[in-house]
Amino acid sequence: MTDTDLRSVALESKAWPYEEARKLLKRYPNGKPSKDGTPAPVLFETGYGPSGLPHIGTFNEVLRTTMVRNAFHTLSDQPTRLIAFSDDMDGLRKVPDNVPNQAMLAEHLGKPLTQVPDPFEKFDSFAAHNNARLREFLDRFGFDYEFASSTDYYGSGRFDDALRLVLRHFQGIQDVMLPTLRAERRATYSPVLPISPKTGVVLQVPVEVIDADAGIIAFTDADGERIEQSALGGLSKLQWKVDWAMRWVALGVDYEMAGKDLIDSVTQSSRIARVLGGRPPEGFNYEMFLDEHGEKISKSKGNGLSLDQWLTYGPEESLAFFAYREPKKAKQLHMGVIPRAVDEYWQFRGNYAGQDAKQRLGNPVHHIHDGKVPAETLPVTFGLLLNLASLPGVGDRDTMWAFLHRYDPTLSAETHPALDRLIGYAVAYGCDFVAPTLNRRAPTAAEAQALRELDDVLAKDDGTGRDDEDPAAVLQNHVYEIGKAHYGKEGLRDWFKVLYETLLGSEQGPRMGSFFALYGVENSRRLIAEALARAA
Repeated sequence: MTDTDLRSVALESKAWPYEEARKLLKRYPNGKPSKDGTPAPVLFETGYGPSGLPHIGTFNEVLRTTMVRNAFHTLSDQPTRLIAFSDDMDGLRKVPDNVPNQAMLAEHLGKPLTQVPDPFEKFDSFAAHNNARLREFLDRFGFDYEFASSTDYYGSGRFDDALRLVLRHFQGIQDVMLPTLRAERRATYSPVLPISPKTGVVLQVPVEVIDADAGIIAFTDADGERIEQSALGGLSKLQWKVDWAMRWVALGVDYEMAGKDLIDSVTQSSRIARVLGGRPPEGFNYEMFLDEHGEKISKSKGNGLSLDQWLTYGPEESLAFFAYREPKKAKQLHMGVIPRAVDEYWQFRGNYAGQDAKQRLGNPVHHIHDGKVPAETLPVTFGLLLNLASLPGVGDRDTMWAFLHRYDPTLSAETHPALDRLIGYAVAYGCDFVAPTLNRRAPTAAEAQALRELDDVLAKDDGTGRDDEDPAAVLQNHVYEIGKAHYGKEGLRDWFKVLYETLLGSEQGPRMGSFFALYGVENSRRLIAEALARAA
């Protein structure tokens, strides 16, 4: 398919990254203008508040923005940039629950995050530590981005012209913000937050504009002294909604998404951007990730999953798959969602090669891999690997490979590197989360009779020796026939549950034919014998 053909299909695609990218085509039908006449890059931005350790929600925003950016590249030849902006000049409002040296941090409340010591004692500041963690992960994932620090932009004077613009439109910004605030907040609210020359704290105090062009403001410091000083060069910062709008205007941001909890903030910042003479960016509001209790994930609480936790038990592409699906639907994010994300990713990846162009552009793996989907397929599911890894005496890589090689002698770590990686994840997840929960119950008398009949069938036919049939399919058919004989076709779900609970010790499980083939019929019969012994 030519680039022109692909572009034609993408223009009609209902996949959400293409729907978002088309907003930018409409924004600049003839390209983004520039001062010198050359095409200006369409600017994408993501924001990060380094008041706590980065979490999956932070990564998720960069990933989804990158997917929209990649989709835009399919639709247009216009150049683009992506800035990952850290609001590291914000004052430390509270001490996070999940970091060491909390008493030390409490002594620096109110100071810009770049002026707060690193509680981990590895970097020059708390912000530097958290920024480094974020960049490390973004680099690991191969994102194409430019990192930007609020402290650097304010301190270098890069925002000075925009700050003067804010001071000139001080009252207009107040007119936007004050009606949205409670009475007590209105009394002290100022778009500009001066940095105290005495304590270094970011002050939440009323501000008087003395000379907008010169950038001079006046305010009362915490000790009651009236101070006149410049608002430029890092001596002040803006309230975050005003800061957001100023940044859009100063940098020329064209696209930025935000969580659903920021819808009102987007509205107010957009109004302020227009007051400043700018144009708000395009974007959409995604739903928030929730923890296993249905509560919003918080950096300071440290609930939900960390990036490192997910990547201990599942590969990067499974995390990307989870983030891609249904961005406007709230989803619980906890350890239990990882296995399903892994298997569903591989299911969609397996379908990709046989799909037409329209289907491919709607396939999540197309956006995860920017259209360059790897060809390697997976011979067994991750769920099946988990069931195998969770059995006594199997939970190590070498033993897993021994079973797989017997199942299919052509399989090896060299020929199937993705499978080898998944075995490592399955061993880790199975050991930590599956094996401790297993409880193989005793079968009832009726269930024991069905298990005996299944054992008799397996003893006579292990599924091998038939050139035209897959052993796993033969064994699955045996399972079906015994189940229909005892439970009827309508009750097969109950039969499968019996097998899962008595043989594997869980309420859910794999296709039993595939499991028997992988684990080996003799080993599987041993599981049946152990179950029958518990019934005696």
